[in-house]
Amino acid sequence: MSSPNALAPPAPDVARRRVEPPAPRPGSWAYVSAAQQGDNDAFGHLYDEYAQTVYRYVLFRVSDHCLAEDITSETFLRALRRIASISYQGRDVAAWFITIAKNLILDHIKSSRYRLEVPTADWTDNLPAQRAHFGPEQHVLTEATHHELLRCVRQLNPDQRECIRLRFLQGLSVTETAVAMQRNEGAVKALQHRAIRRLAQLLPDDLR
Repeated sequence: MSSPNALAPPAPDVARRRVEPPAPRPGSWAYVSAAQQGDNDAFGHLYDEYAQTVYRYVLFRVSDHCLAEDITSETFLRALRRIASISYQGRDVAAWFITIAKNLILDHIKSSRYRLEVPTADWTDNLPAQRAHFGPEQHVLTEATHHELLRCVRQLNPDQRECIRLRFLQGLSVTETAVAMQRNEGAVKALQHRAIRRLAQLLPDDLR
C-alpha cells in the first residue's frame, strides 16, 4: 500500500510560480534618456506631454497668444539642443521646460521692456467661466465684485497672488500649478488655502 505521502501532490515550485512585477511604464525621464540617445520620437512624446503646460504658463505672463506660441516653440527648440545636458534631479522634467520658458520671457522683457501684467479685462472676462469649477473653499471669489477682488488680490504676497492667478484665471490644475511654480502639489494646496483665507480677510464685510 502506498503511503499517504506518496499520494500527496508535489510541493509547488515557488521560484517558478512567483509572479514577476510588471515592467514600469516609460515615463518622462525614460523619454529624456531615449532622446539623449538620438531617438527623435522620444522627444516628440515630451513635446506632446508638456507643450500645453508650457504654453499656458507663458500665456499667463505675456497675455499674447502669438507671443506665447513663439516662446513655447523656442522653449522646446532650446530643450532639444540642450537635451544632453539634463540629468535626473528627482522632480518632473516639466520643471526644466518651465525654467527655459521663464528665461525666454525674461529675455523678451529685457529686450523690449515689455511690461508683464495681467490686464484687468482678462480677469473680468475669465472669472465667470471659471466659477463653474470652484469648490466650497473658493466661494469667496464668486461673491466678490471684480473691482474688489482685484484690489484684494493685489494685496496678497507674490506667491499667493501667482497661485490664485494660475488656478483661477488660467484654470490650471493643482499639478500644472505645481509645475509652473516649481513646488510640490501639497505645497500648492496649502498656498491656495492660505491665499483664499487671506482674501476672505481682505474683502469688505458685505462681500464675505
